[in-house]
Amino acid sequence: MKSTVWLDSLDQRLADQFRFLLEVDRLKTVMRGNRIADSSRKENAAEHSWHIALFVSVLAEWAVDEIDTNRVTRMLLLHDIVEIDAGDTPLFERDDDTEHLQREQAAAKRLFELLPSDQASQFRQLWEEFEAAETTDAQFAKAIDRLQPILLNHVVGGGT
Repeated sequence: MKSTVWLDSLDQRLADQFRFLLEVDRLKTVMRGNRIADSSRKENAAEHSWHIALFVSVLAEWAVDEIDTNRVTRMLLLHDIVEIDAGDTPLFERDDDTEHLQREQAAAKRLFELLPSDQASQFRQLWEEFEAAETTDAQFAKAIDRLQPILLNHVVGGGT
């Protein structure tokens, strides 16, 4: 990454927010196993996050219980950020779930702590809520996260 010395001249909060935003740009380099709908290439994790965030706005009416679409969208935009450090491990490839969870926890700590403490706490809580899948919002988010790759796999004729 090019020099970010210019950030030192900014307000500390804004500089920390920009550092976080520049760091999470790396999600664009994390490749996933599924192909995009035209089958021309594999999807990256940032594209996946954008796509499922859009799924929420389009499919919210199908939620079994009332959901807060803003919270669900935020969860889905945050949920894969940890893959920057932990990598993308599809559900069907997770042999040692404990090791996978430890990598994701360490990544969440490093990445969210780049933010000002109030945002770090808020983002971490949303990420943990998604992971636990105990609330209606998180359960809908998990369902959307799992639906999108299945839909893409179906439309490209399988094989991913």
